[in-house]
Amino acid sequence: MREDIEEIIAVPEKVEASLNERTLTVKGPKGEIKRTFQIALELNDRKMRLFYKKGTKNQKKLIMTTKAHIQNMFNGVLKGYTYILQIAFVHFPMTVRMDKNEFFVKNFLGESKERKAVILPNVEVKIKADKIEVTSPDKEAAGQTAANIEQSTRITNRDRRVFQDGIWMIVTPDKNFLE
Repeated sequence: MREDIEEIIAVPEKVEASLNERTLTVKGPKGEIKRTFQIALELNDRKMRLFYKKGTKNQKKLIMTTKAHIQNMFNGVLKGYTYILQIAFVHFPMTVRMDKNEFFVKNFLGESKERKAVILPNVEVKIKADKIEVTSPDKEAAGQTAANIEQSTRITNRDRRVFQDGIWMIVTPDKNFLE
């Protein structure tokens, strides 16, 4: 059976939201995020309405997913998202450096060639001794950048129990002890 599907999201106090057709722009104390959605959106009196007329179960799932993405955007511009990674090595001391939008790992397991990872736009990466902090108001960009850095030290054809060197994610945004 098809029925009208509707979800309402309240825009938080310190957040400015603007809608241009299906592109939502959210501004807050931590930054700005812009994203285009596939479903119909309306913005009236600090309330966002997501809806389908005569929608199906799959369209309801799409609305709930979109609602979660919009709430992540609001949380991101208010609090931001931080991932913390740790550099771990046993024998070969690896060094890391950044250059504009790329992250480089040198001397990983004694390799002479540098490994690199892409840093996405609107993401800030800080290197503090053996910790790497990835921060952004956009949860997806921060998570993908942290994953890119972690994957840059991926090892194949070796036993992970013996070769434990690499860069590992130790704290994700869902942990309470970040603040």
